[in-house]
Amino acid sequence: MKYFKFLLPLCFIGLLLSCGSDDDICESGEGTPRMKVSFLTFDDKKVKTVDSLYIAVDYGSGKVQLGGQAKITSTIIPLRVDDSPYTDIYFRTEKAGAESKVRVNYSTKSVYVSPGCGIKKTYENLNPVLTPSPTAAIKGIEAGQNFIENEDKTNLYLLF
Repeated sequence: MKYFKFLLPLCFIGLLLSCGSDDDICESGEGTPRMKVSFLTFDDKKVKTVDSLYIAVDYGSGKVQLGGQAKITSTIIPLRVDDSPYTDIYFRTEKAGAESKVRVNYSTKSVYVSPGCGIKKTYENLNPVLTPSPTAAIKGIEAGQNFIENEDKTNLYLLF
């Protein structure tokens, strides 16, 4: 009983000291930002709603299908986080349709965020290049904001 008087307060103090901050959770958008892509009409550059869009990205080990989306005016696409100076993105408007390839060239900069989030990459000097395809639905591209620090601004416009 004599030891129980000391054990209970010791456990309580240990419990209080073990509580820490939520440093291991990266919730407030501090991670590596993704590229925002919006859609415009080719003729008059007005916002276009795309009925269906299928996206694939080559992250260095082959194409990864990101899936399809319907009735959208913009989407967000993660870029490569290795030391590659570009990311290849493939767009289709039909599941088995013709692809349009866009190579996004950039330079990266690493920034330390926190112990939980680690290091995030920011992308600068974005330069998208469309590989033309006569059968693809994408007729052209326009560059938007040429750096990615967050996901608020559009970085690439696809012209349909």
